[in-house]
Amino acid sequence: MTDYIHSIEAKNVNKAFKSTRGEVHALQNFNIKIKKGSIHGLLGPNGAGKSTFINILGGLVKKNTGNITICGIDIDKDQKNAKFKIGIVPQELNIDPFFTPFELLELQAGLYGISKKNRKTEKILENVGLINQKHAYARTLSGGMRRRLLVAKALVHSPEMLILDEPTAGVDVELRSSLWKYIIEINKKGTTVCLTTHYLEEAEKLCQNITILDKGGVIRDDTKINLLNIISTKTVSFDLVKKTETPKELMQFNPKFEKNKLILSYDKSEISLNQIIDILRKNNIIFSEMNTYESNLENVFKKLILSNGNN
Repeated sequence: MTDYIHSIEAKNVNKAFKSTRGEVHALQNFNIKIKKGSIHGLLGPNGAGKSTFINILGGLVKKNTGNITICGIDIDKDQKNAKFKIGIVPQELNIDPFFTPFELLELQAGLYGISKKNRKTEKILENVGLINQKHAYARTLSGGMRRRLLVAKALVHSPEMLILDEPTAGVDVELRSSLWKYIIEINKKGTTVCLTTHYLEEAEKLCQNITILDKGGVIRDDTKINLLNIISTKTVSFDLVKKTETPKELMQFNPKFEKNKLILSYDKSEISLNQIIDILRKNNIIFSEMNTYESNLENVFKKLILSNGNN
């Protein structure tokens, strides 16, 4: 098979479900390209179509129309080999409670036809921090440990791409941080990662590229940097040596005072921070410290979803 640039490429994918209210269009002319070796975020409100797309990739749902390739393999022409290329970590904690982590990974490896000599069960359990629990029944594991076990199951066949559907849902802050670290590690070793998440901080920290879905279609697909630049408003605060009256030149920046802190908002596409500092100096406003705050992905997400007709 020839080399490929995109681990996932979907063109004009449509999927509709029948309901008592008629047809529900889960995906409408959906297009996406996930670059090989990247960490790609798939974001959108509930019902946007994220899980439907993942279920199509995993063979649980059949698309109505469109084309999808996984690591260069057309899923309609060679579904078996396409499925071998990906590991999917589902949102639901669907683990047999009467198996141990070791048994579950061995069973999963057997289902993929991996010979005993080629299995990496112990190494995978060590990597996800479950080596000490390898012989404990799954029902005795905490929610966070079960989440890590799902990640381990998805890695038994050494997939070229890992798909994580809400990987840190219901996980405490410390465990979330350790999972982030592990995701970055496996990505550095060459595994392409696609994740859906409701934690926008997670996407902002991990992803290089982000696709935002709504109502079954893509409303924005871009690099994280370009998305963050959609909102050009920036905030800067100055710790003043002494409080002073606000000069007229600063009124355009909606000045606010919090004790001896002066807070200004400005459009970075129209004026630079150095120009604001020059205004302060010209008016003999002396400050001891300065802090700037960029717009985050949550601001961008809200703006895009609202502009797409959601309240």
